[in-house]
Amino acid sequence: MGDQPESERAIVLYPQKKTSNGLSRDAEACLEEAIGLARAIDLDIRHADVVPLNRPRPATLFGQGAVETYKSVIDSDHIGIAVIDAVVTPIQQRNLETAWSCKVVDRTGLILEIFGARARTREGRMQVELAHLSYQRSRLVRSWTHLERQRGGGGFLGGPGETQIESDRRQIDERITRIKRDLSRVTRTRGLHRKARKRVPYPIVALVGYTNTGKSTLFNRVTGAEVMAADQLFATLDPTMRDVILPSGRKIIISDTVGFVSSLPTLLIAAFRATLEEVLEANLILHVRDVSHPDSDAQKSDVYEVLEELGVGLERLEKIIEVRNKIDLLPAEERVKEEGRAGRNPNEIALSAASGEGCRTLLELIDDRLNTDRSIVEVSLDFSDGEAIAWLYNRGEILERRDEESSAYFRVGMDSIDLARFEHRFPAIPTKFV
Repeated sequence: MGDQPESERAIVLYPQKKTSNGLSRDAEACLEEAIGLARAIDLDIRHADVVPLNRPRPATLFGQGAVETYKSVIDSDHIGIAVIDAVVTPIQQRNLETAWSCKVVDRTGLILEIFGARARTREGRMQVELAHLSYQRSRLVRSWTHLERQRGGGGFLGGPGETQIESDRRQIDERITRIKRDLSRVTRTRGLHRKARKRVPYPIVALVGYTNTGKSTLFNRVTGAEVMAADQLFATLDPTMRDVILPSGRKIIISDTVGFVSSLPTLLIAAFRATLEEVLEANLILHVRDVSHPDSDAQKSDVYEVLEELGVGLERLEKIIEVRNKIDLLPAEERVKEEGRAGRNPNEIALSAASGEGCRTLLELIDDRLNTDRSIVEVSLDFSDGEAIAWLYNRGEILERRDEESSAYFRVGMDSIDLARFEHRFPAIPTKFV
């Protein structure tokens, strides 16, 4: 195959420091994740290091010794991109690019590149562009001092005395405004779709979790779908929904969502809020964890931080079902402990989405959880009772219908509130619990 172009040769550096939530992460696992992120946009990783960082330097992030050490590595291997798995300020980025004579990409920029390469739907592409523009604007304001020159007033862009940086900032702001306007229309459309689904009241179950924990593999396993499921970070970006029949015969909708990562850029959370609204609307949330990963506990903390930022309340967080995935990758002794732990906790289940082991039990658990506040009743209605029949179709889940000469028999699933409403509105119609 030969070497890749010089511009795609990369060095990956992970500055080792404490996370904001106080959990000390496994440095080697973090470096592997950073390498995975870089490979997700087809970079050729020539060198990767964990760099201890006791005191971040305002000018270059790293100390002078580290800057000089990696300059020699970059020069000797003709590296064109330095990926730094941390938030790098515009000033630090500019100074490092000057010192190393190569492009510097921080964690936020790298994730944005991946999202830009992977988004498939029009909505996804708009959300990525919005996040990209917000990111570029922050770099423009604080670091591109060479753009501070003034521009004349006679050109196509820019008014009298407007500096280049002001002109570029104005163009970015105008584009951001247009995208937000277009996205608001998409959000309204998505809201209409949700209302339509509520009229056909199938419960929604949302899969969430750290990236590459096996959400899409689990989604494919239980739905029979063929969503892209790869051993790759951010394989899924655009939300996918499929219906599933539970063991009881009840139909639900399962939603596969974008994976989370530690230090997920805030501007991306804001930009993808419309996509992640499915999580807020879901009747039940499944948190898929990779229990074979050395940083599994820290990853769980990262996911919960993002869920809280999205507006998922404490009461709902406490009811999340934790799907402890990839038990097939554990040593035998650890696997036995994992299965025992999940067996003692009603909110946990151990399984392997890859092999299918435990997936039937998961569907039974979802069934039980959704049926906690649900009753199945039998109702016989005359065909002339059109209002009552329409009410059952709008507010209940029709499990069975049998038409006779002058009446129709229904077996309907309803939650306790809707059942009480039906009995109050149609007191003359008897209901019988199954």
